[in-house]
Amino acid sequence: MLKENEINLIIDTAVNAGREILTIYNSNEFETEIKNDGSPLTKADNASHKIINDSLIKYFPDIPVVSEEGKDIDFELRKNFKSFWLVDPLDGTKEFIKKNGEFTVNIALIENNIPVFGVIYAPAFEENGSKGKLWWGGKEYGAFYRLGNSEIDLTGEIKYQDKLTAVISRSHATEADQEILSKYKIENFISVGSSLKFCMIAEGKADLYHRSGPTNEWDVAAGCAIAEGAGCEVAGLKFNKESFLNSSFTVLGKRLLMKTKSFMEL
Repeated sequence: MLKENEINLIIDTAVNAGREILTIYNSNEFETEIKNDGSPLTKADNASHKIINDSLIKYFPDIPVVSEEGKDIDFELRKNFKSFWLVDPLDGTKEFIKKNGEFTVNIALIENNIPVFGVIYAPAFEENGSKGKLWWGGKEYGAFYRLGNSEIDLTGEIKYQDKLTAVISRSHATEADQEILSKYKIENFISVGSSLKFCMIAEGKADLYHRSGPTNEWDVAAGCAIAEGAGCEVAGLKFNKESFLNSSFTVLGKRLLMKTKSFMEL
């Protein structure tokens, strides 16, 4: 397991990257280009990647780093990794460009192809008069968030209620997602960008997140670890595949699990 000082180093790395992203965000000097897969890439993606990559190599020299902006590691080598960092330096680049604040820095530790620890930092996220929100955790660590001077443990019990809330992608929601969600008694829907959807499930602000559209492993690894650390369940995700592309997956919050106990009952 990671030691407390190591957890703090990972958190500091995410926060430092987020602060650099915020500087570029506020300057409006995005220098956007389009990658081969059609997704946008900005100056902030590259700056965040460099900060995270340099920091993780410095403090954890024995653990390889796999990042969205540095992912070209041959699978024949990568498939033998017992542990590695899986990083999205700027998740939600479209939200960054739209300037709606719904973008994050994601850092996950993968061990034996399972996300065991994750950190998500949303530098422009505003709530209750504070700006910049941080989540971290994993199954063996619990889950927490920090906002301003408050640090909240997310592993406690939450009150059951029949009215369920689903969280959906702001920029990538599909008809297939809506078809799946229609099978549940969902009364409220929240649209939000990036890995913030996992964070809302972990906090109990939403009960269900289903994604049919394409994602990559680095989009979801940190969120998966944090949600599971909070006592939620994630189904449909596998890591360190030959292709980083994910199929559909579902995240169940604790309120829904209190009713169903497992995905098998859904």
